[in-house]
Amino acid sequence: MKKVLIVGAGKGGTALLKILKETKMMEVVAVIDINEKAPGMLLAREMNIKTGHDWRPFLTEDIDVVIEATGDIEVFKEIRKLRKKNTVVIPGEVAYITAQLVEEKEQLIAKLKNEKNRHDLIFNSTHDGMIVVDEFGYITHVNDSAEKMISVQKEKAIGKHILEVIPTSGLPRVLKTKVTEVHQEFTLGNGRKIITTRVPMIDESGKLFGALAVFKDVTEFVQLAEEMTNLKEIRMMLEAIIHSSEEAISVVDEHGRGILINPAYTRITGLSEEQVIGKPATADISEGESMHMKVLKTRRPVRGVRMKVGPKNRDVIVNVAPVIVDGILKGSVGVIHDVSEIQRLTNELNRARQIIRTLEAKYSFADIIGTSEEMMVAIEQAKLAAKTPVTILLRGESGTGKELFAHAIHNASDRKYNKFIRVNCAAISESLLESELFGYEEGAFSGAKRGGKRGLFEEANNGSIFLDEIGELSANMQAKLLRVLQEGEIVRVGGTKPIPINVRVIAATNVNLEKAIADGTFREDLYYRLNRMPIYIPPLRARKQDIPALCQHLIQKLNQDYGRNVEGLTEEAIHYLLSYDWPGNVRELENVLGRAMIFMKFNEVLIDVKHIPTLRMPSNENDLATGFSNDDDGEGRTLAEMVEKYEARMIERVLRKHNGNKTATAKALGISIRNLYYKLEKYNIANSNMQ
Repeated sequence: MKKVLIVGAGKGGTALLKILKETKMMEVVAVIDINEKAPGMLLAREMNIKTGHDWRPFLTEDIDVVIEATGDIEVFKEIRKLRKKNTVVIPGEVAYITAQLVEEKEQLIAKLKNEKNRHDLIFNSTHDGMIVVDEFGYITHVNDSAEKMISVQKEKAIGKHILEVIPTSGLPRVLKTKVTEVHQEFTLGNGRKIITTRVPMIDESGKLFGALAVFKDVTEFVQLAEEMTNLKEIRMMLEAIIHSSEEAISVVDEHGRGILINPAYTRITGLSEEQVIGKPATADISEGESMHMKVLKTRRPVRGVRMKVGPKNRDVIVNVAPVIVDGILKGSVGVIHDVSEIQRLTNELNRARQIIRTLEAKYSFADIIGTSEEMMVAIEQAKLAAKTPVTILLRGESGTGKELFAHAIHNASDRKYNKFIRVNCAAISESLLESELFGYEEGAFSGAKRGGKRGLFEEANNGSIFLDEIGELSANMQAKLLRVLQEGEIVRVGGTKPIPINVRVIAATNVNLEKAIADGTFREDLYYRLNRMPIYIPPLRARKQDIPALCQHLIQKLNQDYGRNVEGLTEEAIHYLLSYDWPGNVRELENVLGRAMIFMKFNEVLIDVKHIPTLRMPSNENDLATGFSNDDDGEGRTLAEMVEKYEARMIERVLRKHNGNKTATAKALGISIRNLYYKLEKYNIANSNMQ
């Protein structure tokens, strides 16, 4: 179990401590706060958890997670600075939200299980026999009452064709005609007489997915009718049967006044006998037409009518049939099925699935903004690739949205309910990347965890893994990745046994892989493995017609982040943005809009040119296209050479602007620090030249 140190025992820290103890997700080692009487400190002592004023002595090697709940950014920075190598520092808000989601998920799953058990209990406790078949006539469900009536154990009946169990069954006919058969007399093979109703099961799209037979054993009733003439005793017996049924039942006389309801009816509608008996049949209806009155008028049964009943507007499905004795209409009987609870649970299940998907892959194709021809081609290619298990290579400049495409591809694939793992190959050192991707065995190196560790490829099994900046991989890692793509298996660090995996690889790069192959920095065989389905994401300068829609989308996002209510841009501002070529692509556009919104007054709702930071424009079309001055026409150079020269000049300029600070330079250029070091070495740019 992970060991946790909580720094900050205020309201947030106290709530988080309670959740961690209740869910038993992690072991809380100590709670730290400068206030001795903070609520979290008092609670920790009650739980026999160590407390203290200074977190530093507690920040030992065995601490896996530090949750900083003080809200002080300086404390957070200091903890990150002094933490041990394997210690993760998490802001309290993030940990609290995550713990709450996990707790809600566990509660929801437990609730769904309880509801399923309750529904199974109701299904098996009813005195009515029920048999369900699929669209091909094979039995899928048999309740306890049906098992007794047909004298066949349900375990032996389920999975067989209905005609193997009941040779004269009418369910195949209902599957063929899709017509409901109500109150049909039927004699089983063991001599039992039943009254059965057969219902085709059709979904909202009109597709047949099975049929249901509900039947009552009337053998005893027939015998009693032949032997007994005492109508009072017969009435009492029928009432007892109705009251013992778990189905909600109401009976009215020929004038439409209530004469009988059972407890299940009261439970569903919320109406007592005093509110129904002797009252018109419309007394229980809150929305819809009275089916009792319709049946009394037409003398024909109705089934599957949706309506709302009772003071709580309970959503139900109603089946009503006339009661005819010797050709004379005596009333009608209705059976009510509650669907409100099933709908609520279905909605909660869909919400839980949405939360789980959000925790894995955030975006779908609906989040990709763009109607330009170049972007539509990329989107269509991505949608086509999502339906296949093929390896996908996303190519494009930094900031064009390659990770957004990766999320959308995963969510549009049949792997969307499995994990989506993201890896920035340039952000992890080569010494750690192998163990992170492939895991390691116990004792593989000093500091390895007991029992070893699963790698990210194993974590993503049956899902997708997104390898960003694939062009930054070392030759050794390229060889190992090639084995994964060829053999569909990995070998942990320090291990010898291959582990089979089923993972779809989505790779992305802004590096010219073809040139890297020519330079000997990228394997040609790996290139052909990755390049099965290349998708080129166009830069923003190639799809400027998408800028207005992108701005509207980004403004809505920034409104939520900044707590603003900006409505859009003026025409002048849009024209100004369209005149710029956006070398940083959508990421730069979002940055510019964010800065503009920060400097706006709170009563301003439209971004104008005056709010937008000055955009450095090329001096002329030649500079725009090549980045060279007029006296440098690029004659004698290839396109790749001219692009590289321009790239080297831009890196030198930005590096000089930041006084040789590589971290700030990488951030300004929108590339990783590792990628910057690679380009500095490639173009032989030294710090001394930047002074």
